[in-house]
Amino acid sequence: MKSDRLLSILLLLQTRGRVPAHELADRLEVSVRTIYRDVEALSASGVPVYAERGRHGGIELLAGFRTDVTGLTADESRALFILAAQGAHAALGLDAALGSALRKVMAALPAPHRPAAEITSRRVLVDATRWKGGPQRAVDLDVLQDAVFTDRRLRLRYRHGGDAEPRTYTVDPYGLVSKAGVWYLVADRRGKPQLFRADRVRTATLLPDPVRRRPGVELGDAWEVLRRQVEERPGGLDVTVRVQRSRLDMFLRLNAAALSELPEDDGTSEWVIAGLSHGSIREARTLLAFGDTVEVLAPAEVREELAGTAAAISALYGDG
Repeated sequence: MKSDRLLSILLLLQTRGRVPAHELADRLEVSVRTIYRDVEALSASGVPVYAERGRHGGIELLAGFRTDVTGLTADESRALFILAAQGAHAALGLDAALGSALRKVMAALPAPHRPAAEITSRRVLVDATRWKGGPQRAVDLDVLQDAVFTDRRLRLRYRHGGDAEPRTYTVDPYGLVSKAGVWYLVADRRGKPQLFRADRVRTATLLPDPVRRRPGVELGDAWEVLRRQVEERPGGLDVTVRVQRSRLDMFLRLNAAALSELPEDDGTSEWVIAGLSHGSIREARTLLAFGDTVEVLAPAEVREELAGTAAAISALYGDG
């Protein structure tokens, strides 16, 4: 563990320059005293590192000193070659840069670790897109990237899901997030976090004004707030259903996000009871896809909605 920590300190200093001891201690989850002992150990091993105390002090490497990444472990080497979001690099125009970077990393790896890293890249593939996601509108991330990397405000013409016409917003970007193959812009609008699907952005204009983010808030913080808002949004309508056992697995997979009550399953009954939470009565129409293998038991208004919809479908496709 100490050798890993020493390497981490070395790479952090090489990347960041002067770093306060308390910041290193926080990053590595040790005490400041341990950091100073590690600095002494690095110095004793020939690394030109020194510490300056005082208000503007910190720990720093001698100017011009560089090291390579030969301290990587076998697991770390393999991890670098598992690309968790391969489509993301293409969308950002970084496919060529990624290939070049991995070739450089491969050249710098310790010789014993190279075969493991190479075979990992050939044996493990992560595809972040969903099955049968349907055709998606092409996404142009160039202007959004420019705003994110140059810390500039954006003016968006953005169409919400239920709107016929786009609306205009001025936003302060935190960054871009790729979730399940869909790109989102995380930004503040009037000082509050908001999520914008990149494929719904009709036009994006880079403004000359510098971005106005809330102090101390990073992309990860804003994304966590927005993610929870989406995932923890109350359903508002509790629906009790019974499901034929033969369709239970499919029912659970397709309704996992709406499940509010785990199925009551004794292992023998033909029908299994489950609870769902929907945002509206109209959302419950998706249950019609299961035909007569799923029945709504309550509330009555959902039963009436499904019966009316089924009657309309029957009339549409019926004879005469």
